[in-house]
Formats: sequence, C-alpha cells, structure tokens
Amino acid sequence: MMRRYTSKFINWHLGLRNLSFSMVGCEAESYYASRNSKCQGFFSGHLNGSMPKAYATYCAKLPEDPQSTNLASDMLIDSFGRMHTYLRISLTERCNLRCQYCMPAEGVELTRSPQLLSQDEIVHLANLFVSSGVDKIRLTGGEPTIRKDIEDICLQLSNLKGLKTLAMTTNGITLARKLPKLKECGLTSLNISLDTLVPAKFEFLTRRKGHERVMDSINAAIDCGYNPVKVNCVVMRGFNDDEICDFVELTHNKPINVRFIEFMPFDGNVWNVKKLVPYSEMLDRVGKQFPSLKRLQDHPADTAKNFRIDGHLGMVSFITSMTEHFCAGCNRLRLLADGNFKVCLFGPSEVSLRDPLREGAEEHELREIIGAAVKRKKASHAGMFDIAKTANRPMIHIGG
Repeated sequence: MMRRYTSKFINWHLGLRNLSFSMVGCEAESYYASRNSKCQGFFSGHLNGSMPKAYATYCAKLPEDPQSTNLASDMLIDSFGRMHTYLRISLTERCNLRCQYCMPAEGVELTRSPQLLSQDEIVHLANLFVSSGVDKIRLTGGEPTIRKDIEDICLQLSNLKGLKTLAMTTNGITLARKLPKLKECGLTSLNISLDTLVPAKFEFLTRRKGHERVMDSINAAIDCGYNPVKVNCVVMRGFNDDEICDFVELTHNKPINVRFIEFMPFDGNVWNVKKLVPYSEMLDRVGKQFPSLKRLQDHPADTAKNFRIDGHLGMVSFITSMTEHFCAGCNRLRLLADGNFKVCLFGPSEVSLRDPLREGAEEHELREIIGAAVKRKKASHAGMFDIAKTANRPMIHIGG
C-alpha cells in the first residue's frame, strides 16, 4: 500500500498530469452510466436495487411549501422563502495546520483575542438562533479543537432546547484524545478534513506533519460510534486527483462518508481554474472503477450529491459549489469567530453581532439585525470566475 502511494507521490512531484478538464452547468440533466454493473443499518431507508443507473446532476429545489417542515421564526426566512435552520459557528481563527487552499503562504493577520466571541457570547447568540428555529449547529475554525473551552462549549450548546444536531468540522490533529469527552458533552456528528492519503503530500499541502494523527482520529471516531464519519477531501488537479478512487476504497469496510469538494476560491489561496476538477469528471472516474455506484435521494437542503456502492459500508458524496451550485436549497448561516454574521460563504457582506451584543442590545434588536441580513441574502452566489475576483476573507477567517 505504501509503495503504491509513494509511487503516486513521485509522479505528482514530477508534474506528470494532464491539465485538460471539462465544465458542466447547473442544468436538470442526467449522466447515465454506460458500464455494467461494525455498523449495521447504515443505508437503511435509502436506495434499493430497483433504481436505474442514473447519476442525476440537478440543483436542489425548494420544497413546495417551505414553511410546512418547520415553524421557524420569520427571522430565519429570506425573501426567496428559504428557511435557515443550520448555523455554522467558527470558534477560533487559529489553526495547527497551514493548508495552502485555506491560508496564504505569508499567513494572515488574526483577530486579537478581546475581539473574538467569548464562550458566554457564543452560547448567548446560539440560543437566540436555536430559539428561533435553528436545529443544527456546526462548530468550525480555524481548528475548533485547539480552543481550550471546547468541551464546555459543546456541553452548553448540546443542552439548548430545540437543538437536534451538534456537529464539528476538524482537521483531526488533536481530535483522537479529545473525542471521548467531546462525545460525552453532546457532539453528535463529525467531519474530518483529509486531502491526501500520502504522508509526504500531506506535509506539502498543510506545511506541517500529522498525517498519521488524522488517520488515528478517523479510526477513533469510528470506534466511538460515529456513523458515518465524514471525511472531507478538497480535490485539486495535479495534486490529489489521482487518489480519488483510493479515497473511495476507504468506504469499503468502514462507515466512512468520503465527500469530494470542488476547489473553491478564497483570498490568498491562489485559486486557478486549471486546479479545479469538476464534479462531472470526478463522478466519471469513480463510476468507471465502481460500476455499481448509485445515486441516493438527497434532501433539498443537502450541499452534497450522495452515492453508495454495492457492498460498501460507507458512501461517497460530491460537493459541487463551483460547477453545480445548490443555492436554491441553502439553509445555512455563519457566525464568525469575531462575531460577524455572514449569510453566504461566497458573499462579502457581513454584519457584526458582537458589537450590539456588547453594547447591551436587547433580544428583539439582535433579531432585527439578523432578520434584515437574512432578507438581503441573494438567490445564488456569483459564478466561479466572478467569485475569484470578488474580495472575500481567507477561509481561516470565515470558518470551514
């Protein structure tokens, strides 16, 4: 196994890559396959064998009646009828890795600690959102596990009345030893970032060592009963696109959901369309090696297009922000570590909740600020070339 990965690293390092690529639009089309074809119940209620071998590539559609599934506060409903029941909270801008697509080589200026939200402020604002209809919170960073009060934050958030899911996205460097306690404190779902299975490539991309520790954290999460354990992989041409099917193999005997993410532009990450491997190409590669690949039924608010392979415990997903956006079903909002509120990952607009909170704003005033920002949310983000030219903060500031 290691010999195979070492060989791939040598080929990658020599730059032996084909730079051709194809793009697909956000159309209601299907890609039809032309080829033959410790956690039980993982796919219960999903796809059965009667489904055709069709890989749908549609964008998410709004429910017929967006208010029928949740009595969410008007504060969380935008002018297009989208209900926002999912809040991502960045706990810190600090990170113990220096991933090239997240942070520029020269680093970024971090917000001074007094300007970051305190634990009490995080819980206060989270409670305001949950009491208005948010039922899922994801903790991000930076790297959320390096925050010293991470267990206390999880415990307080998991006790909020109405919250159904408390998730976290982490790079996995320190996760393994902290996970048992985090689970006790109410952490219900995990995404672990890993962009390569080759240790030398990991060190090149992250500018740090730690590949083995991330793999240990993935296995620790499985041992702790997380099902599935989601593994986020940003695919970049000429770096890790040759590993796509190796990542799929991770789903064979373990309840892992590998999520392939199209390379996205943020300030300082030197985005180039030549590095983008579009969803259509990734799907074709996986379908050729795994002909039993079948599309699952996705929720309208899903960011991922989900698939399963016959005989695999885990599943495979694709996050297609660049070539097939899913804005129509977007239900996500973001609270940044400095207290700024952001309604779209790719939109530059932000409004501070920290400042009015510290100035003694009452609940109804905070709700008005939030509601006004949600109402200003656009129908969709700009195209990828416009995004690349639009000023936006580095991902380390926004939160993963």
